[in-house]
Amino acid sequence: MTDRPTAQRAPATASPSPAPAGPDAAETGLGAPKTGPVFTTSAVVASCFGFVLIGALQALYGPSIPALREEFGLSPSAAGLGLSAHFAGGVVGVLLFDRRFGRTGNRRILAVAYLLMAAGAAGFALAPDWPFAILAALLAGIGFGGIDYGLNRLFATGFGRRSTAMLNILNAHFGVGAILGPAVIGAVGSEHYPALFLAFALANLPLLFCLRGVKDHTPQPAFADTGAAATASAATASADSVSPDTGGTTPVGAALRSVLAVFVTLYVLHVGIEAGVGGWEPTHLESVGYGAGAAATATSVYWLMMTLGRFLAAPVALRFSAQAIITVSCAGMTACLLLAAIPDVAPYAYAGVGLFIAPIFPTGLPWLSRVAPGARRAGAIVMAASMLGGVAAGPALGKIIEWSGVRAVPLILAAVSAACLAATLWLTRTTSRPSP
Repeated sequence: MTDRPTAQRAPATASPSPAPAGPDAAETGLGAPKTGPVFTTSAVVASCFGFVLIGALQALYGPSIPALREEFGLSPSAAGLGLSAHFAGGVVGVLLFDRRFGRTGNRRILAVAYLLMAAGAAGFALAPDWPFAILAALLAGIGFGGIDYGLNRLFATGFGRRSTAMLNILNAHFGVGAILGPAVIGAVGSEHYPALFLAFALANLPLLFCLRGVKDHTPQPAFADTGAAATASAATASADSVSPDTGGTTPVGAALRSVLAVFVTLYVLHVGIEAGVGGWEPTHLESVGYGAGAAATATSVYWLMMTLGRFLAAPVALRFSAQAIITVSCAGMTACLLLAAIPDVAPYAYAGVGLFIAPIFPTGLPWLSRVAPGARRAGAIVMAASMLGGVAAGPALGKIIEWSGVRAVPLILAAVSAACLAATLWLTRTTSRPSP
């Protein structure tokens, strides 16, 4: 139980205040304290560049595998451990830095994360042997997770009704880095991966000076007392019986746990689809008659459309609610995956999947922060789960494909996408109910 002023413990039966009209009513952050912006313009630009860097870092490991195998005498599976260590470090970074938020200033949190990522990338470039490289990748991943979580968390609450739009722009820059990383290493050759990782490490350092534009301490925002926010208000009012981390044993706490569980499910499944298409699209397209070059190009277009989709989602988020955007995204994603089972239109359908899946991750975070403001670790749990979803997608989908065949890939992913749509509809219905 946390200590809170008595004045904040309103009875849980209090009627919610009338809801303002319009699709953005639940997103305007009404009643938020006037504390000034969380980011200056220069800090916003630096944060977007930081996401370009973490996108490039994640994408550099794969194209470096040929050189890594030659230098350290590795098998393909052993060479893949570099990226696995990076993802494992990312999960640790999310959970570790989450525990420091609120206790340590935002600037220091982000500075440590940038320094860890820079040190890990430099260590990977200069590693004398493979075990040292694995540890360096783990260290870089911890910093990666801290930046990913920290900036997503601050952007989710730092721009009022524009938070969803800004989150889409922020995460679109991750895609820019994911596209540029392999392009650069392809241009210079994988044997020069140490120079690229070193350049990446050095590019982190100027961002430290831009952290002066980040507000060091940000209060918990107050949300409009409508729908989901009224439910969140009731959860906060039940402070004597509801844990701030996981809910509690009251009906409100049980409902909050259910909402968090479905959010985790939505994020795990949609990241699994994202990784599944990226990993298996080339194989599926080749199995239905496309050449290796065409299949690789189509997969690059998929990632490009995901990046473009996040930029396009930014203005849309200013006019429509997060619930509506994610519902349309899941429905469109499911339809495109079903169309991908038709060989003649498969490459175009996969591009459509990239466009529709793009807004889900960044748009869901502000929605989560509104429906569960009392669950302090909700964002960290969801983001860590999404990373685990990306790790688990490969082997899980591989086992299913062994049983069903490669041509069933789009249908398998369409079934997973339909589950995402069902989860979104449940969340929309549940979080729009008035508080008890």
